[in-house]
Amino acid sequence: MKNQESKIKVCVIGGGAAGLMAAITAAENGASVTLFEKNKSQKTMESERFYDNAYLGKKLLITGKGRCNVTNDCTLDEFLKNTPVGGKFMYASFNSFTPQDVMDFFIKGGTPLKVERGNRVFPTSDKAIDILKVLKKKLFEHNVRVVNKKVSGITSEDGVFTSVVLEDKTEMYFDRCIVATGGASYPQTGSDGDGYKFAESLGHTVKEIKPSLVPLVSHDKACRDMMGLSLKNVTLSVIDNKKNKVIFKEMGEMLFTHFGMSGPLVLSASSHMRDMQENRYTVSIDLKPSLDEKTLDNRLLSDFSKYINKNMDNAMSDLLPSKMIVPFLNKCGIRKELKPNSLTKEERRTILETLKGFKVDVHSFRPVDEAIITSGGVATKEINPSTMESKIVSGLYFAGEVVDVDAYTGGFNLQIAFSTAHLAGQSAAQE
Repeated sequence: MKNQESKIKVCVIGGGAAGLMAAITAAENGASVTLFEKNKSQKTMESERFYDNAYLGKKLLITGKGRCNVTNDCTLDEFLKNTPVGGKFMYASFNSFTPQDVMDFFIKGGTPLKVERGNRVFPTSDKAIDILKVLKKKLFEHNVRVVNKKVSGITSEDGVFTSVVLEDKTEMYFDRCIVATGGASYPQTGSDGDGYKFAESLGHTVKEIKPSLVPLVSHDKACRDMMGLSLKNVTLSVIDNKKNKVIFKEMGEMLFTHFGMSGPLVLSASSHMRDMQENRYTVSIDLKPSLDEKTLDNRLLSDFSKYINKNMDNAMSDLLPSKMIVPFLNKCGIRKELKPNSLTKEERRTILETLKGFKVDVHSFRPVDEAIITSGGVATKEINPSTMESKIVSGLYFAGEVVDVDAYTGGFNLQIAFSTAHLAGQSAAQE
């Protein structure tokens, strides 16, 4: 066993999911590891309440609505189908640290896991903090040094990594460096694009940064009128008007907002909308997915008979949430004061079609700082997929969201973080 002085010295920049896994793996493979995290700490590493160090894994704590969808229990083929950007680049890292390996890591670390719909994997406790506790415990066990300071730059000489420069101009020398700074989404968690600046300053290409898994902006007045309304058990489809085809369809929950739409279904749908242009995409919401058209039409006839002497806004009260009725009728072109017995057959048909396909045109994505995931990043052609080492600067490695790889929702993006980080940590620790 090497003594401390002769160990390879590895620094990891970023204390998120990828940074924590990279630091742990490098230390497990015999390196002396220093982890830099700029988010301010309230506790020291040596505190008896070690798990209260909230400055590490800040973004991890809010993933999956605080439940942490830690991975997806999938095969390589399933993973690739769900990774539209950079999937082929992931072959080596995925195989070196598979979803089963990720699950074993956390189970052996003391956190039981469960598999839910769509092979999504969560801690049995439904608490993201339990995933973070395992990572922090491993850091502690492997004597990873945590430095609570901001790295402002990375230096190299003749194409070889040499040092990191801190905000106070202090220069610290290491043998290897792993950049795991995250993307540009949720900057309040520390992911503010630092890694892209480091990469560009060292000669790397950074692909255009775009939001992914992000709320959608619509100029449809109906969205503002229904602001705050949450819909459950609806089926949301996305129509690509340019290609005239449905590119996404799923059942779940969504929310109307002052700017447009949000919620789990909308975030999932957004990652399938790649080249955003105004009016290119239309969202179609099946408000009654459990009823076919014939059954729903019979239901309409029954309700209209029941409310024959009422106005249409009363006649729709058994079918729709109250906040949605007037915007719905406006979309159908039907006055709320109209009596059901005055409806034409064509108007009833319009109501039926709108119940099965309430359409909202999409204008744009919300800003990248509201996205869960950042699309774009350090070009994969400049990174060795078998080691995660830069092809431009030797001794420099990249892991996680800073790399131009991203996937759909369902645990795939955390799998990318863990797989690339594990491979980077393992490679950086080698002679």
